[in-house]
Amino acid sequence: MPTQFVHFPENQPLAMDAGVLLAPLTIAYQTYGTLNADKSNAVLICHALTGDQHVANIHPVTGKPGWWGTMVGPGRPIDTDRYFVICSNVVGGCMGTTGPTSLNPATGKAYGLDLPVVTIRDMVRAQAMLIDHLGIDQLFCVAGGSMGGMQVLQWAALYPERVFAAMPIAAAARHSSQNIAFHEVGRQAIMADPDWRGGRYIDQGIKPHKGLAVARMAAHITYLSDEALQRKFGRRYQDREAPTFSFDADFQVESYLRYQGSTFVERFDANSYLYVTRAMDYFDLAEDYGGVLANAFKGSRTRFCVTSFTSDWLFPTADSRAIVHALNASGASVSFVEIETDRGHDAFLLNVPELFATSRGFLEAAARARGIAPKVKSS
Repeated sequence: MPTQFVHFPENQPLAMDAGVLLAPLTIAYQTYGTLNADKSNAVLICHALTGDQHVANIHPVTGKPGWWGTMVGPGRPIDTDRYFVICSNVVGGCMGTTGPTSLNPATGKAYGLDLPVVTIRDMVRAQAMLIDHLGIDQLFCVAGGSMGGMQVLQWAALYPERVFAAMPIAAAARHSSQNIAFHEVGRQAIMADPDWRGGRYIDQGIKPHKGLAVARMAAHITYLSDEALQRKFGRRYQDREAPTFSFDADFQVESYLRYQGSTFVERFDANSYLYVTRAMDYFDLAEDYGGVLANAFKGSRTRFCVTSFTSDWLFPTADSRAIVHALNASGASVSFVEIETDRGHDAFLLNVPELFATSRGFLEAAARARGIAPKVKSS
């Protein structure tokens, strides 16, 4: 399934929080399923930090299935036989949407760090431009986990009349100091790589693979839990019976992290990693509404389903409860589920039946309220 593109010309710029107008702008996106006659069944999927638009199709770079194939597809909770699913690559990304690898019309070279710093709000404004282009007035649902969940919350706050239902999963209304610190470690690893060249590595035909791999390794640890790591690896050696008394990857967990780092650099851009992590760092929804999160959702008619996981220490349940309390204070319609699992933050990407049941039930109830025709069962 080839990626689709929409190109916005100079006279249709993206107004960015950095105080600049970004133009021209390209948005790369994928769609699945069929838009119904009254355009009431559109679901926007917002991807997480290192995700992209390939949510439910074979990834053209890795050859692997889409990143949320457990949730999106025929017969899945977000059923593409019933809903028209849209997923776009975020601004600042590296899979076709305007980002640091894109051509800067002012120089004729890749933007690199000349691209204005991107925020979650910028990402959502660009998505709104895409939804306008597709002729859709109101989205049936906006859904996503982690950074995707931040975008869901931003959508509900910025365009409440355009979001019928919202599913933020394993997310928070602001990035914590600890998470900003983890991101800074990753960025410094990239910028310390001699091949980073001040962000101009593309012009010189090289890539800071080592720094980006280390950044990925550090981040990947935060996506798991101690219980999951212990269960999966323990202190077992990798292809050996005893330690080598060297700095080789003696332990299975070391080998696993090195593999994660080495495969990541083949599909992701180092400068994009700087941009999307910084976008998460700047996210603080309450700050835009007088420091009161409930004000972000005041008068909202959007239906919310907030989900967290017990072993997620990156975006712990307390973050989701803060969102729920704010929604309750604003009078919004909200349901909340904390799912017990030892699979950590990445649980939203994995086979977690409770997540599927929660999402399916919420969407079914919302579809009835929206008047979307039920799926016709085959005989």
